[in-house]
Amino acid sequence: MAEDTPDITALDDETVQRIAAGEVVERPASVVKELVENSIDAGADRVSIAVERGGKDGIRVRDDGVGMTAEELDLAVRDHHTSKIGDIADLEAGVGTLGFRGEALAAIGAVSRTTVRSKPRGGEMGHELTVTGGDIGDPEPAGCPAGTVVEVEDLFYNVPARRKFLKTDATEFDHVNTVATQYALANPGVAVSLEHDDREVFATDGTGNLRSTVLSVYGREVAESMVDVEWSAESDDAPVHSVQGLVSHPETTRAGREYLSTFVNDRYVTASALREAVLDAYGGQLAPDRYPFAVLFVELDPATVDVNVHPRKLEVRFDDEAGVRDAVSEAVEDALLAEGLIRTSAPRGRSQADETPVRPGVDDEE
Repeated sequence: MAEDTPDITALDDETVQRIAAGEVVERPASVVKELVENSIDAGADRVSIAVERGGKDGIRVRDDGVGMTAEELDLAVRDHHTSKIGDIADLEAGVGTLGFRGEALAAIGAVSRTTVRSKPRGGEMGHELTVTGGDIGDPEPAGCPAGTVVEVEDLFYNVPARRKFLKTDATEFDHVNTVATQYALANPGVAVSLEHDDREVFATDGTGNLRSTVLSVYGREVAESMVDVEWSAESDDAPVHSVQGLVSHPETTRAGREYLSTFVNDRYVTASALREAVLDAYGGQLAPDRYPFAVLFVELDPATVDVNVHPRKLEVRFDDEAGVRDAVSEAVEDALLAEGLIRTSAPRGRSQADETPVRPGVDDEE
C-alpha cells in the first residue's frame, strides 16, 4: 500500500516572510550591505555604520540622504516596494542603482527588531517607524536631522536556527568590515565611517580622491604602492568601455584574495573572471599564494551584464566573459609596464582565460 502523502497547502504570510528574508539576510554583513546601498542610492554625502558584537547585537546605519515622508517610510518597509525600478523593462535594460529588489527593509524587519527614523531634506518633521518580526507599526513624529537612520537589534531573534549558526563576533565583524570597505572604495565621494563596539575602525574623507580613500582604509604603505590604471576601449562596440582605478606594486601583497576589489558599473562584485584577469596581468611577478591590492572600476554596457543571478547581487554574468577578461588584464598590464614593474608578456590577441590555469583559492567567496 502506498504511503499517504501530505496535502499541498499554502504557507502562511509569516513563514513566507521568513523564507524570503533568508534569501537576502544571511548574516549581519548582509544587513549592512542592504542599508548602505539604500543610503548611497538616496544621495547621501555621509554614511556612518556602527555595529555591536559583529552586528549580532546591533547595527546602525545613518545617512544624510534625501530622507522619507511618513507615507514613504510606511511603504519602504513593505514587501516589493521600491523607488528604484518601475517595471520589468528596467530590469531588462540594466539596473542603474545598487539596491533594486524592494524587499531589503521588509526582509530585515522580518527577522529583527528594526527602527527607521527619517526626515526629508527641507521637511519640517521627521518620523519613526518600528518593525518587529515583520509586524509593522505606525509612523510616529520624531525629532531627527534630514536623512535616514536604521537601527537593527536582536538579529534573528525569531529564527533561532539561523542565529545559532552565526560565527564568532570577530568573524562576523570581518564580513561587516569587508562590506563597509568595498562601499567606501566604490564611493570615494561619500564620507564612510565604520565603528565596532564604539571604536572607530576607519573613516574616509569623501573628497572623491580614490588614493586618499585607500589611505584611510588600508593605510599609508598600501596607498603609496598603488599604480594608476587608466584604460579606454578603442571602439564603441568593445565588450568593455573603460577600466580605471589602482593596483599595487607586485611586492605589496597579502595572503588573501579579499583585497582584489572589482566593481562593475560601480557595483562591487566577486567575479572570478575579473580577479583572474588582474592576476594574469602580473605575469608571474607575484610570490606564490600572494595576491595584490586592486581597486578597479570596469564600465560596460549594462545590457551586457546580468546582476540578477544571486539574491545578494555579488555574482554577475557577462555576455562576453573572455572579452571582458582580456580588457581588464590588458588595462592592468599596461599600467604595470608603464611603471617598469613587470616584464613584457606574450603577445596579445588571444584569450588568456583559455591558456592560463586558474590559481587555487581565487574562486568567488560566498
